[in-house]
Parts: sequence; C-alpha cells; structure tokens
Amino acid sequence: MITDRTWTSADGLALFARDHAPASGPAKLPVICIHGLTRNSRDFEVVAPLIAAQGRRVLSIDVRGRGNSDRDPNPANYNPAIYAMDVIALMTQSGMGRAHFIGTSMGGLITMTLCAMRPDLIGGAVLNDIGPEVGAAGIARIASYVGGAPTVSSWAQATAYTKAINGEALPHLTDADWERFARRVFRDDHGTFSLDYDPAISQGFKTAAPASDGAPAAGAPDLWPLFNALAADRPLLLVRGETSDILDADIAGKMSAAAPHMARVEIPNMGHAPTLEEPEAITAISAFFAQAA
Repeated sequence: MITDRTWTSADGLALFARDHAPASGPAKLPVICIHGLTRNSRDFEVVAPLIAAQGRRVLSIDVRGRGNSDRDPNPANYNPAIYAMDVIALMTQSGMGRAHFIGTSMGGLITMTLCAMRPDLIGGAVLNDIGPEVGAAGIARIASYVGGAPTVSSWAQATAYTKAINGEALPHLTDADWERFARRVFRDDHGTFSLDYDPAISQGFKTAAPASDGAPAAGAPDLWPLFNALAADRPLLLVRGETSDILDADIAGKMSAAAPHMARVEIPNMGHAPTLEEPEAITAISAFFAQAA
C-alpha cells in the first residue's frame, strides 16, 4: 500500500513523500529514497515496492523544489545542507531514529551530507552513480539543460524531449519506457506542460559546477571525508553505470579501495544514472537489504 505523506521543514515548507507500507514479518530498519537533481520520488516507483515486499517501510521523497514539495522562495536554500536538514525533519516527525538510504546522484550527496551532520541516523546506504568526486563532463552536460523551459504541448513532445536529453545515457529504453520516463519528469496542468521542478534549482548548481577545463569551482568542498564517514562501520552498495560521465571508473575504484567492504555493481551499457530497474541493480539492491539489519 502506498500513502501520500507530508512533513514540514524547519523553515515552514510543506514537503512530500510516498510512503510504502512494509510486508508483514520481523521489524526492520526503514528505507528513505532520495532522487537526483531534476527528478522526484516517482523515480523509485518500481524499486520501492520491491524493497517494501522484503518487510521494510520505504519513504520516497520529493526534495524541496521538486514534485509535490513546495518551491523555495529563496533559491540559496537549494543546497545539500538544507536538503539534509529536511530529511532530519522528516525522520523526527515520522518517529524514525535510524534508516537505510538510497541516494541517486544528488540524493547520494545529500546522504553523505546527512552523515556528516547526524551519523546516528544512517544504518547503511546505496549510492547510485555518485561519489566524492564528480566528472566535469557530466556536470557540464547537466548544466547545459537544468533550469531550461522546453516548449512542450503534448505527452508525445514531452517524451521526445526526455529521450533527446537522456537517450545517450540510457540506450536500452524502449518507446514505452521513454513515455513512462516523461510522465515522471513532466507535469501536466490542464494542458500546460512543464518539467516538475523549480527552475531556480539551477542557480546553486551552476555556481558550484567545475570550470570548462575541469578545475573545481572556487571553494568546492572536499567530499572524501563525507564518504569515508558514511562508509565507516556501515553496509554500503555502489551502483555505477558503465559509461557514466558523473562517476568514472577510476573514482569508483578509489571508493572501493577506501571502503573494501562496500558491495559494488556495474550496469552494462548504461550512463548516468541507472534507473534501478535494471536486473543487475534489482538483484544487488535486494541482496543488500536482505543482509542489512
């Protein structure tokens, strides 16, 4: 069973989550799923029920500014520290003392940030195509379209736009898959189509993006301490797209060296980011949660 939930951020925004009830059985730690930069909770509509069937409550959230969560009047608040505080508010208001996390791209960065702030809240984590270093080419690609307002007047046009932006990374998707993808990322307000996020999220992202020569943005934080803290004494699974331009093979190798206990799965012929609906991803995630507390 799926229930719509809302909670209130520390600064008064109404935020939204999809709450998947667990199958019967022994009590287990719940799971919180956090999507990528321009996405929303619908990204987990396949994997969340599978985890719930393993006996875990699963909350898939809409990060502020996305989906059914409020847009923030102050774009400066679109940053991982504020997002992590929103997750803390969710857990406090839901009576959760500890949870496992699945973080896709930005969602993984939020998970690492949350660990730096409240390590006691995190039992373990699945990082989907993200690490403590990000590829400059991938950031430049995302910066080229985030915050844009494509002219779309039908689901067919929304589907075509979605495929044009993501087709190279996800070459295996069928026409039916692309339409389903479009219905996750667009909203239709009585015939008016728009991407289902606040365009202002692009402001902070573009400020933090690396320079064209790949040099880090001025003042960019070192995320390795955050990853190392997350990996310490916790189960961890890394999912990586084989052709990802955000998490390259060298960085994934460094992550494995820093956290030898981390499980790892690579999705063949896949860029950024795996949908977590691939058989390899589902098998790895199911095994991860079967073994976790």
